[in-house]
Formats: sequence, structure tokens, C-alpha cells
Amino acid sequence: MKIKNFALLAGAAGLLAACGSSKVTNTNNLPEDINNQRVFFAFNSAEISNAAHDNLMGQALYMKANKDVKVQIAGNCDERGSTEYNLALGARRANAAKRVLVDEGIDAKRISTISYGKERPLVKGTGEDVWKFNRNATTTVK
Repeated sequence: MKIKNFALLAGAAGLLAACGSSKVTNTNNLPEDINNQRVFFAFNSAEISNAAHDNLMGQALYMKANKDVKVQIAGNCDERGSTEYNLALGARRANAAKRVLVDEGIDAKRISTISYGKERPLVKGTGEDVWKFNRNATTTVK
């Protein structure tokens, strides 16, 4: 009996993880909203982590269920590096997130990308405790 309960809990946790950090409020396990959803990146990287992939899968589910929704994904960086370097890295991050959604069947025409580089930090300050939040791709519903 304990194993069965554990399996049920693990299954429920897996479904919630598929929606990323989105609030799930219905029986279809769709996020309630994907506006301002963020996926985070390692230093100097545009590689999609497992956690980021799970979040993007939730966004894809939402977009499949809401065919009229269009989004913009903004790539962001921490304060280190030149403006030019960070604009390019932000673009790679936004496009990496877009690629996951497109690979899940979302029409690329519904997703625009932009890079803000280091110009729009989520958290102000210096140091890894701050920088880790500023290395992101943010989805905004248009």
C-alpha cells in the first residue's frame, strides 16, 4: 500500500513539474497563465536545463490549449561581459526557449524573440546570488 501511495504522489509531482512553476488550476494540468514565466540558464550558456525544459513543456501545453495566444520570449543576461556579447547571448537564450516550443508543435509564427542582454536585470546587485536570476528567458503573452 505504501508503494502505491508513493507512486501516486510521484506521478502527481511529475505532472506538476511538466507545467514548470506555473499555477495549475484545472484537471487537464494546464498552467493557469504563462505570462512572465522564466527559464534560467547557467553562466555563459544558452543550454536548456531539465528544469527549464519542464517549464517550457508546461508553456507548450498552455499554448496548444489556447490557440490564439502569441508570446514574446526575451533573452536576458547578468551584468558581466560587453553589451554586444550579452545581446548575442540573450538572443541565443530566447531562441533556445523558442526552439523547445516549436519542437513541441507550437507554430513559430506565434512566438517572437528579443534580446535585452544585460539591460533589464530582474534583480539588481552583484554576485552569483543575483546573477543567477538575471540569466533567463522570459515569456510574455502578447
